[in-house]
Amino acid sequence: MTLQTPSTVSASPVPAPAAPAVRLHTRPVDLRARQTLLQAGVDPLMARLLAARGIRHPDELKLDLGALLPPDALLGLPAAVARISTAIDDHEPILIVGDYDCDGATAIALAVEGLRMLGATVDYLVPNRFENGYGLTPEVVDAALVHPRLGRPALLVTVDNGIASVAGVEHANSLGLPVIVTDHHLPAETLPAALAIVNPNQPGCPFPDKNLAGVGVMLYVLIALRSHRRQLGRFEGAPPSLSPLLDLAALGTVADVVPLTHNNRVIVNAGLSRIRAGRARPGIAALLQVARRAGPTLNAMDLGFAIGPRINAAGRLADMGIGVECLLAPDMAHATELATALDEINRQRRDLESSMREEALSLIGDPAPDARSLVVHDDDWHHGVIGLVASRIKDRYHRPTIALAPDQDGMLRGSGRSIAGVHLRDVLDLVDKRHPGMLVKFGGHAMAAGLTLPAGQLDAFREAFEDAVRTLSRDEDFLRDVTTDGPLPPESLNIGTLDLFDTQVWGQGFPPPLFSGRFNVRNQRLINNRHLKLELSPADEPGQRLSAIFFGRTEALPPEALLSYRIQRDDFRGRGAVSLQIDQLLLDD
Repeated sequence: MTLQTPSTVSASPVPAPAAPAVRLHTRPVDLRARQTLLQAGVDPLMARLLAARGIRHPDELKLDLGALLPPDALLGLPAAVARISTAIDDHEPILIVGDYDCDGATAIALAVEGLRMLGATVDYLVPNRFENGYGLTPEVVDAALVHPRLGRPALLVTVDNGIASVAGVEHANSLGLPVIVTDHHLPAETLPAALAIVNPNQPGCPFPDKNLAGVGVMLYVLIALRSHRRQLGRFEGAPPSLSPLLDLAALGTVADVVPLTHNNRVIVNAGLSRIRAGRARPGIAALLQVARRAGPTLNAMDLGFAIGPRINAAGRLADMGIGVECLLAPDMAHATELATALDEINRQRRDLESSMREEALSLIGDPAPDARSLVVHDDDWHHGVIGLVASRIKDRYHRPTIALAPDQDGMLRGSGRSIAGVHLRDVLDLVDKRHPGMLVKFGGHAMAAGLTLPAGQLDAFREAFEDAVRTLSRDEDFLRDVTTDGPLPPESLNIGTLDLFDTQVWGQGFPPPLFSGRFNVRNQRLINNRHLKLELSPADEPGQRLSAIFFGRTEALPPEALLSYRIQRDDFRGRGAVSLQIDQLLLDD
């Protein structure tokens, strides 16, 4: 992130008590792995960072597409590919049914465009968050039968959903409509009776990477389908390249915050390379423009924090069809129109989220010190934004949090976020086992989950959720800690180090470099009444002056502070300059 020129500057920060400081831990480094990387010629600083993130061999640094895991081990893939190929041969209409988040939108766009490349007649349907709920419900199946553009499909293919759609698949089967499920979410005890299920997390699937996003699973289906049809001799000349789909795969993978394992980093790197080279599809290029992100310097964080929220906003407040159509737009004029609409929806989302967050904080007040969870609810909240509110509350109080709002059926729909060490879906599963019938439905994964319950069960659920969190957590899970990569040598505070960092893909499960050090605070002032602008000197290098920004902090720092920070390009200090982005005020371990 680049420092922006402050538009409003006040003389000094507020001298109010700061939020509690955070305890510092240094990320351990596997010395044997570090030595292996050094012997392979990896830069010493990078060898230290990579060894601390589980890299054991130089081959794990190869991010070209040749390093992508082969699709063969995906359970259910042969049956899925064979049925889709038959549909293409027989000119049967295929309908893609997706989820209403960014992973779902990118998976829909990737499926539609990819299948059309391979000769299919295909269209898509996005369930309405407010009318249909999540997944392939019986109501969504009924809507699919009368699709306005496709008519009655001969085959349904879910993307980024379906593993929990037992009733929906059963309803489709009763109507003679076969379903192929492609998903990545954790399954329940009962699987849908689909024609085929492609999900690396389903029981018995030997695929070695369980962390594919929904868009990644669909990418694998297309890779296998192209290979299958090539073997059948269905192409005249070379088969179509799937490379134009890689920007979609990268965006969905990052936006869904799945761990960036080696395989996922290969996918993201391939998509980023296309975008940086100016070969992004019009929809993504237009979203980059409205988000004021430059293609050549784009990184995974830009996809997650700038592009993803604009697409997600459509599913939260309006119709995710706007997001899908933007991603499928054939030209920049149409893409820009849709990207501008998405940008405006996202502005509305931010305003709504801000007001709901303040209301939630008021409802919570001072939570009991021994409480291990938070459940907040308001009858006037918009349930398209409750997940974001839950995330903000979780961040503030460092406790698993559920936010709930009423839906049109008189139920309460909840969205939850958790902390490291507390598996949220397992918590809800325990609630369901202890209190059968309390939850109408639930699903999700370790860090995020959704649920529906009758309004009259709210108080009982709050107690049951707290008890389940207590059962499945440890005292240490609730301590606020930050883990850094230790100090950064003064000679590494330069653009060359940032260029080195840009050779890798950082994100969830493969965190970007974060350093810590003790600094003398030479000067500090507020900008925009929201952020601290700082001038710092390393405690052991008092003659060195560094520009820094502490986003979201209005309280003054002490004259000497232990800080965690990232280095960033500073366009306002001349070519080749770097500055610091402060992450936390720390306490010594």
